[in-house]
Amino acid sequence: MKANVLLVDDEQNILRTMKICLESIGLDVTAVSKPDDALKAAGQTQYDIAFFDLKMYPIDGLQLLTEVKKLKPDIIVVIVTAHGSVDTAVKAIKQGAYDYLQKPFDFQELQHFAQKVYDHFKLQKELKNLQEQLYRYEAAEDIITNDSRMVSLQNLAREVAETNISVLIQGESGTGKELFARYIHRLSPRNGGPFMTVNCAALSESLLESELFGHVKGAFTGAVRDRQGRFEAAEGGTVFLDEISEIPTTTQAKLLRFLQSREFERVGDTQTLKVDVRFIAATNRDIKQELASGKFRDDLYYRINGVTISLPPLRNRPDDIPLLIKHFIKKFSPDTPPEIDADAFSLLTNYRWPGNVRQLENVIERGVLLAHGRKIEAYHLPDEIQNQESKRLVSLEHLEKEHIARVINETSTVEEASSILGIDPATLWRKRKKYGL
Repeated sequence: MKANVLLVDDEQNILRTMKICLESIGLDVTAVSKPDDALKAAGQTQYDIAFFDLKMYPIDGLQLLTEVKKLKPDIIVVIVTAHGSVDTAVKAIKQGAYDYLQKPFDFQELQHFAQKVYDHFKLQKELKNLQEQLYRYEAAEDIITNDSRMVSLQNLAREVAETNISVLIQGESGTGKELFARYIHRLSPRNGGPFMTVNCAALSESLLESELFGHVKGAFTGAVRDRQGRFEAAEGGTVFLDEISEIPTTTQAKLLRFLQSREFERVGDTQTLKVDVRFIAATNRDIKQELASGKFRDDLYYRINGVTISLPPLRNRPDDIPLLIKHFIKKFSPDTPPEIDADAFSLLTNYRWPGNVRQLENVIERGVLLAHGRKIEAYHLPDEIQNQESKRLVSLEHLEKEHIARVINETSTVEEASSILGIDPATLWRKRKKYGL
């Protein structure tokens, strides 16, 4: 695992010796004698480790530490200090330095110390890789689908997660817009930062502005103290604005300015603040109709619409319904998940689900509770599902899958099931594999 090192000391002999020593343990070293040049280099190149001499001019090691940490928060900085400056070196650690190295030192001592710093870098890198793998696993586990369109959208979300581009997620209520927003955040380099959600439809105009931008004491009646807004609190992370089409036009103008510059003022304040956040928005409305009616600004739409992810309703992905039923049963009864009656299963798979995945989740939670650990029956389902007027039209393949599932549920052996279906066990095995039964 390679590490790039930035070495800064205004004494050429020490700089040369340290460079040779650090390279001897496999580090890639850039040696710079002027702190101004070091600051410029840090802005242009990705360095993993830095050694800064404490006493330099015109920028000392502490100042350089502060400025470089602003550019590269994760860089591992070591302060090199003379014998009489240990107190200052301790102060440097409080400001974010990893450790300090005291002069004078010999070649072997420097090698040993640098190896310790390098080992710390490798452990930090491995931990970050493990965290990213965990985030990817957790995020992928949340999106339950076999639908080819949903898989493509998942792949698109994974690609945009690596960037800072703004994302607009469209879809009916309950299709998983926030789920996709969290998926993008978890897979992004910002996954260690906050994920802030604001439901724009749930707040009045005055409250929404304060919620987004914050306010200062006395800005309005009831503002008894200064308060951070969601943008400020999300520094280094992601802000998710749900139902963005509900934002009033006056607030849209302020939001546009923020998206252009990432600058804003708290309500009642004149001080301009700047933050570093990722922006994801969602809406359940037809945004083009909102644009045509003048309710949503064109320039704001173009700013939020870096990439659009349009989620299909659950009724258009019928093969996901059995997967989701199984997932939610396990979620609400992890120790002893109940079976589901064939008639209840048929009602659930044929229902149109106007409330989409959120509605299905609520129905399964109700069914698990009412079944009390026994089989979920049709009468455990809400009236609108029990009394649905007609079944939707489905493909022959879907009917075959549904019928095979029912026969498997009501028989005890493969031989019995294949006999009822009129096919041999090998054919039944292939069809179960095909349909994921």
